[in-house]
Amino acid sequence: MPTFDIVSEVDVQEVRNAVDQAAREVATRYDFRDTKSSVRLGEGEIVVESATDHRLEAAVDVLKEKLVRRKVSLKALSGGDPKEIGGGRYQASFALNQGIAQDAAKELSKTVRDSKLKVQVQVQGNQLRVQGKKRDDLQQVIALLKGLDYRLPLQYVNFRD
Repeated sequence: MPTFDIVSEVDVQEVRNAVDQAAREVATRYDFRDTKSSVRLGEGEIVVESATDHRLEAAVDVLKEKLVRRKVSLKALSGGDPKEIGGGRYQASFALNQGIAQDAAKELSKTVRDSKLKVQVQVQGNQLRVQGKKRDDLQQVIALLKGLDYRLPLQYVNFRD
């Protein structure tokens, strides 16, 4: 029986490249001079820091632009609310979403089952496995999920006949 997996993964190397480019641009741009703005990649998160909230918003825009150019979906980021960290400095932390959470997996599974296509969906850890008798049914599932514009970036991998 043909199968494929639905996953939500982020290419960490592309994220690292985008963060490095954003950090370089923030360090060299004239409007960021004397604001001690920085963009850095931590363990599973991106931290943006600046002297004012307006410069923080501009640095976040630079980061998002670099991520989009590197074809990293902005849906992979969560959080990012600016907060004051003391000393008149502001910080925004973005978490990188890797994998499909249990509640999101159930929601996607229910959506596929409600479509009345003749496929079975199984939750396997942080991914979903879709099985069907016909390849066309699986392709309809992929088209259905692409049309959803879901809150997570979804990839369809491991297609087997």
